[in-house]
Amino acid sequence: MYAIVDIAGQQVKVAKDQYIYAPKMEGEAGKAVSFDKVLLLDNGTAVQVGTPALAGVKVSGKILEHVKGDKVIVFKKKRRKGYAKKNGHRQQFTKIQIETIG
Repeated sequence: MYAIVDIAGQQVKVAKDQYIYAPKMEGEAGKAVSFDKVLLLDNGTAVQVGTPALAGVKVSGKILEHVKGDKVIVFKKKRRKGYAKKNGHRQQFTKIQIETIG
């Protein structure tokens, strides 16, 4: 069984007991979260597709921790002008464990 859920504008495929990294959310570790925008639900025998979301279907999970992603290097350069700028960025994510779908 799996579902496709809209989390902060991103579509994520989730299954029970799976860990996902979502954009940083409010709440501390151990807090329960639920996602109402379920776009697709597959229970093994039938596939339900929402228009745009399924009514009455919810995915719930638990926040495990807040983490930072890998460093992304941003490098800008203009040739023959002496301009070069290097920046780094680490995106913040929330690690979530999916508990129930349905």
